[in-house]
Amino acid sequence: MSLQERNEAAVRAVLDSGPAPVVPAELCADAMRRGGRARKRRRVAWRLLWFVLVVAVVAFVVWATVERPWVEPPSKTTPQLTGW
Repeated sequence: MSLQERNEAAVRAVLDSGPAPVVPAELCADAMRRGGRARKRRRVAWRLLWFVLVVAVVAFVVWATVERPWVEPPSKTTPQLTGW
């Protein structure tokens, strides 16, 4: 007997064992409430993540425009005179 056949036999045994268990009436309402809260938390987390990302990008752009790290800094000493 293969694994699939054993699984099918187990499912048939469970389905043939008797009536389905009784589900509490408030189960659907509880599931909807918990799912709504989880969705709201996930939405707030994503918005917070995007806000932090935008703030980081703006801070980097402001720093880059003020500091201009791509420009070579001026030398602190004058070059030596050669060939005089």
